[in-house]
Amino acid sequence: MITCERMPRRSRPAPDIRTAVDNHARRLPLSVAVDGSDASHAWRSVGVVGPDSRHITIPRGVSVRPSRRAMRLASTTLADSLARGMDRPTRFQLLFDNRLNKGTAFTEAERDEFGLLGLLPDAVESEATQMARIRLQYAQQPSDLMRYQYLSALQDRNERLFYALLRSDIQSYMPIVYTPTVGEACQQFGHIMRRPKGMYISIRHRGRVREILRNWLVRDIRFIVVTDGERILGLGDQGTCGMGIPVGKLALYTACAGVPPQATLPVVLDVGTNNEAFLADPLYPGLRARRTAGEDYLSFVDEFVDAVQEVFPGCCIQFEDFTNAIAIPLLARHRDRVCCFNDDIQGTAAVALAGLFGACRMAGTRMPDQRILFMGAGSAAVGIADLLVTHLVREGMDAMDARSRCWFVNSRGLVTSRMPGLPDYLAPFAHDASRLAFPSGTPASAQSPCTSLAHAVEAIRPTALIGVSTVAGAFDQRVVEAMARANARPIIFPLSNPTSKSECTAEQAIRWSDGAAIFAAGSPFAPLHWKGRLHVPGQGNNVYIYPAIGMAVYATRAHRVTDAMFLRAAEALAQQTTEHDLSVGLIYPPVSEILQTSIAVAIEVATLVHDSGLARVPRPADIAAHVHSLVYDPTY
Repeated sequence: MITCERMPRRSRPAPDIRTAVDNHARRLPLSVAVDGSDASHAWRSVGVVGPDSRHITIPRGVSVRPSRRAMRLASTTLADSLARGMDRPTRFQLLFDNRLNKGTAFTEAERDEFGLLGLLPDAVESEATQMARIRLQYAQQPSDLMRYQYLSALQDRNERLFYALLRSDIQSYMPIVYTPTVGEACQQFGHIMRRPKGMYISIRHRGRVREILRNWLVRDIRFIVVTDGERILGLGDQGTCGMGIPVGKLALYTACAGVPPQATLPVVLDVGTNNEAFLADPLYPGLRARRTAGEDYLSFVDEFVDAVQEVFPGCCIQFEDFTNAIAIPLLARHRDRVCCFNDDIQGTAAVALAGLFGACRMAGTRMPDQRILFMGAGSAAVGIADLLVTHLVREGMDAMDARSRCWFVNSRGLVTSRMPGLPDYLAPFAHDASRLAFPSGTPASAQSPCTSLAHAVEAIRPTALIGVSTVAGAFDQRVVEAMARANARPIIFPLSNPTSKSECTAEQAIRWSDGAAIFAAGSPFAPLHWKGRLHVPGQGNNVYIYPAIGMAVYATRAHRVTDAMFLRAAEALAQQTTEHDLSVGLIYPPVSEILQTSIAVAIEVATLVHDSGLARVPRPADIAAHVHSLVYDPTY
């Protein structure tokens, strides 16, 4: 048996930029003895820690993952790294650990030193050559879903090459890695799954969540994206197949803002599924049972949140794709006691608010002049309204006046103060509609004076129409034309994902408004010409926000995530939009520049974290330089 005991931490000089950029998970130095004999030359700093963080016992012959230093491959050669104290990885680790593997890019000296001769083709190739081959193979895939699977397999075998490829053309690869293709990938997850990523925590194992989390080999996990799979994008209950969302989100943390991938962990809380097709599918890989609800569900989620605090004490939890009935109470339950946020609520709010800032610049109007009509009245819509109210109040407007600028339409019609059964979070935005002048013939019901979105637009005359309903085509021609009659530059944001759930397309918004619409959507749409003018549709995607928030939290070790941080992120994002961007209809910076944009936003948010006293590290002399020094570099 191998017994490992923790040794005192050794002092060492501050890492240089390359070390910081390419760092891997922080691991505790350990001494190693094999049946009493000294074997520290082989496994010093193996980096695996037992439940008490002091001892582990490993059966003879079982491979142990190398430490952070062992996993930090130098930009030159492995031999040089070993000379600086790196532990010696095995041939198997070098070729099959996705964070160590360089494939044909291993140098001649590395191949000779580590016994790789004959295990690779003779040519020593650059990362650029490898990427050329990857692009060729990628182009040969017959569908977006096959391209998604191909990139997923690449991530499994060579993580740095995967991120180098994404960074080389993020605008092209992001729709494959995440929305809209990830939606289809979740629907087909049980059929296309090859190598599972992340952790799957079943409610069958209640009481053992801490033990399960300790099965993850990396100890310095700084971000967990977790879902219960009940409301995946606009697709509904995907059960454990919703894992595609945390995996995709975390890939964009790294690709778009430089958060080191080894510091991230995707998690599914498997509480069952009510998806009849999955329950009947023999290839469904999750718990084959109806969803757990009520107190049993909440206690399980609480156990998970508490376990994360113990096992990964520096970790921020991102709640993702929980239903409206769960998302808002869940965030309220935990936000003031642990580091967490909900991207569907807070990230969507920030990106929408940034879009409104840009739209005001484009139209020559002011934020206090806006009236917003939301199609959809769930957590995302209310999150946008809440952040808008926060901004307007900060600018001097009365809170009640600010809330009066926001109206909602849900599945029952226009939300008013007389609508029965409203959830508590929506009640502040349920206004008296008695003074509204509805057009003749407006359809109504016992619950709402207006059940038509087009008639609601006619009566309220909003400056902006924001779709978070997942009702495809909800912004039909009558709705868009009504917006254009009420505004010289109507703001139209169909933010629902995936593309199949978008309330309208870019072409429809531009054509039906005769080119006047200021447009941004949750999914990408191609540029188009209308009456001799180029329109480049903006993508109001949360990817502009949550990776930047993540990098700010990573750089500061913030112990809370606040609404003020999302408001600062929205303001900083809007500032990155240039006059040239606005001239072609873009209210967000180009997706092709998202790495630079995200880092700029992260610096602003990190500064706020330090100013607010929320950081768990000393304030750097130069916050911008500190953030830049932490950005993950995927090059060899």
